[in-house]
Amino acid sequence: MIGYYVHHHGRGHLHRALSVARELEDCVVGLSTLDRPLPWTGAWIDLPQDADGPAPVDPTAGGALHWAPRQHVGLRERMAEISRWIVDVEPDLLVVDVSVEVALLARLHGVPVVVVAQPGDRRDAPHSLGYVIADHVVAPWPADARGMLTADVLDGDQVTAVGAFSRFDDRPVTASGSGGGRHVVVLHGAGGTELSGDALEAARARTPEWTWTVLGDGGVWVDDPWDDLCRADVVITHAGQNALAEVAAARRPALVVPQTRPFDEQRTTAAVLDQRHGCPVMVRERLPEDDLESVLDQVSHLDGEGWSAWNDGRGASRFAALLADFVADRDG
Repeated sequence: MIGYYVHHHGRGHLHRALSVARELEDCVVGLSTLDRPLPWTGAWIDLPQDADGPAPVDPTAGGALHWAPRQHVGLRERMAEISRWIVDVEPDLLVVDVSVEVALLARLHGVPVVVVAQPGDRRDAPHSLGYVIADHVVAPWPADARGMLTADVLDGDQVTAVGAFSRFDDRPVTASGSGGGRHVVVLHGAGGTELSGDALEAARARTPEWTWTVLGDGGVWVDDPWDDLCRADVVITHAGQNALAEVAAARRPALVVPQTRPFDEQRTTAAVLDQRHGCPVMVRERLPEDDLESVLDQVSHLDGEGWSAWNDGRGASRFAALLADFVADRDG
């Protein structure tokens, strides 16, 4: 049995878990603060909240961890719930996406741990600890995407890059551009954005030849943005891993505006994309103003098929195969 811990921030971790679980024949149990998603077929452990209540006291344990506030009831109940599950079912391994504290808890119970890597500068003490105790680290980006992760404690044998992947990788592209006028789709996620509604309205006014659709924060929330992505002539998106993987699956050219995130996660990813030959993206630190219409025109002429080197549609299956081999080796 495989456990899969899903971090609650944003929706990228959940979408990744769904993609991998769908590829596995073994039973996969989800553990998360998030509600059980409808497509999940295995068991789901609802974990208590660990971030509510009074102001946290020493949440980093002196800098050794990311989130372990002293005397926090929710945290205590959360960790106890995971411990009970481990004792009851004796899992073969736990995939952690992402939490240093959950990875450490599992390893202290003697459970093998596979950690999902995040881009950026992860040389801080908590990330270093999480990578050191992990049996393996999976990177959801291509092996040739150099510079995605800075982590001094990792060596090549401990990390497998499986490529980017998304929940849409098995879907055919339903259209190639809008076919009627020029259409830009702004793809915001659930993790927040620095692109204000006023800025978007000003952008609309500066680009009268373009029709704008805003998905997520500041626009319309849709559970399934696939058709909107496929119809876009240009997608404007942040540099979150899940958003980029979905745009890549739709093979649409993108204007990437990285958002501020801890450990320079999005700016690191954007910098790597900006240097990749053939990748159909233009990276800007902020939404262009004076030359926006020209920028959209330039991006629209990029070949969306260039995304195939970033997301070839087989990343989730490679991730699942790695987990299956890990369990088979342990059982053997």
